[in-house]
Amino acid sequence: MPSPHASSPTDAARLDRLFAALSDGNRRAMVDQLARGPASVSDLAKPLDIALPSALKHLAVLEAGGLVESDKAGRVRTYRIAPDAFTGLEDWVSQRKAQWHRQFDALDALLAEQDNKT
Repeated sequence: MPSPHASSPTDAARLDRLFAALSDGNRRAMVDQLARGPASVSDLAKPLDIALPSALKHLAVLEAGGLVESDKAGRVRTYRIAPDAFTGLEDWVSQRKAQWHRQFDALDALLAEQDNKT
């Protein structure tokens, strides 16, 4: 059975960076846009009406969080969703869901046992 906590300090730090990266609305909007396909920094900044330096700072946080990757061709940097971007988040949520299901199953068993006694 997986631990309800991150398995190592490194995993915990990675998860902290992922949640921090997703904590900002502009960064979530960038992730939503990148879910439709790769985009340049200017393509990502334009719909948010933010300056390129601000967009670059947001993208650096997303990259540190493991959510995006980038390539540079000439003067254009293009970002895309990282292949395993949401693996840590999915694992964390799955562990919590499994724990909740076990607790509900135990409660169901206890209630059924009490019903059988009456």
